[in-house]
Amino acid sequence: MANGNLPGYLASAKPNPMTNRAPWYKNTAQVYAGIMLWFVFWNQIPLGSGLKGAEGYSASAGGTLAQGVAVALLSLIAAALVCHFLFYLVPGMLGMKTGLPLYIVGTSTYGAQGGFLMPGFLMGVLQFGWLAVNAFFAGILLCAPFGYGFPSVPHAVVAAAWIALGAFMGVKGIKYVARVATFLPLIPLGILVILFVATVGGVGSFDSEALVKAGEQFTPASGDVINAKPALTVFGVLALIATYVVGFFATAGAAGADFGMNNRNARDVHLGGLIGIALATVCAGGLSLLIVAGAYGGGNVASGAVMEATRLMGSIVGDKTAAVFMYLLAIAAFPPACFSAFIAANSFKTTLPKVRPLISCGLGALASIILAVTGLAGDAIAVFSIIGASFGPVCGAMMADYLLAGSKWAGPRAGFNPAGWISWVLGFIVGAADFIPGLAGNIPCPPVAAFVVGFVLYVILAKVGLQSRTLQMPAAAAA
Repeated sequence: MANGNLPGYLASAKPNPMTNRAPWYKNTAQVYAGIMLWFVFWNQIPLGSGLKGAEGYSASAGGTLAQGVAVALLSLIAAALVCHFLFYLVPGMLGMKTGLPLYIVGTSTYGAQGGFLMPGFLMGVLQFGWLAVNAFFAGILLCAPFGYGFPSVPHAVVAAAWIALGAFMGVKGIKYVARVATFLPLIPLGILVILFVATVGGVGSFDSEALVKAGEQFTPASGDVINAKPALTVFGVLALIATYVVGFFATAGAAGADFGMNNRNARDVHLGGLIGIALATVCAGGLSLLIVAGAYGGGNVASGAVMEATRLMGSIVGDKTAAVFMYLLAIAAFPPACFSAFIAANSFKTTLPKVRPLISCGLGALASIILAVTGLAGDAIAVFSIIGASFGPVCGAMMADYLLAGSKWAGPRAGFNPAGWISWVLGFIVGAADFIPGLAGNIPCPPVAAFVVGFVLYVILAKVGLQSRTLQMPAAAAA
């Protein structure tokens, strides 16, 4: 097809040359590791799903440790491998082989016109959900030493200021934040190691049944007796950890194309993911699980069933040291907030070229502030479930398209590719099942289920001819 059939952003796209690429340990691994070391991610893995009205308590008695440490760790390993092999690897290979970013390679799955919306615009929108979660929990840490939490005016002010500053830096000053972002992830890693060393002696004495009993009925600071849901089964632990981890990672997995275009070869793609994603996930989440188990096994928790490492720090290392740790964790969380805004700004620049980024990102930041100050962003499992529902079918369809094309990029397709869009709509419904009356609770691990539906449906629809025609990209082909 003639070059005139291509939208301007496709016609002008040029692959990243090999001379600009670097080994996996200089880009992919360290960036992904920084994401997985974000305290909001690992802090809630033992919790699984928070109980409303009781901060730090699990909605299910015993949380993800209800069946013991071994089951929780094995479930975490399984979830980490799913992130690498199903959600990251194909986008990473597409980026490496083409040298093109996600919003370009995604046009083979969703079409040259559809690619503006999926995954480009959607990626930008969902980043503000990430930003809201970041600000909500950063506000918790920054206000806790002064005796404030959510809901309170100080927390609302801190969360709103955090979002505004992060959005501004993401649009205007990300290059300055990036200079220190490489080193700041060492802060949460160091804190995790210190807490682990202080509690490892109690891991062997951890009694999951005692934790479940303590979490069944308790009286938090409010004075109201609260009853949690029954303890999770072994499969329930696996499904909940996978839902949480995969939902958290889904958009970062699709963004593997942007990281892959900076990799030299397939080995870089694999090692960057195995070290930066799988290993970092297991280390960060595993240490969090072991710290909580060790704190209870070692008698560091006098009463209750609080299951967040950050809320147990006071009893482990003392209140003053814990306050310092809270501020350090909050500081280390700021670059991810800026990167979320940066990704959103890049997405909006492409999909809304006539709208100034300060305006589009400003509106997104306002939505983030509403989510944070109302507490909606505090339900991390719900936020990550929506993200997983949105990008689960995206990653599934991209894998199907990649394999059907012979493990290569098929090239942009005309208009809106029906196979991609139909598979996404039905995959999203499956992924968002917990929010749909009649489906809630009936689909295990919705983000992974959404991936499977997106993959299978795309293959079937492609086989019956519901793929739009492929367009040529002279600039990319020449390069």
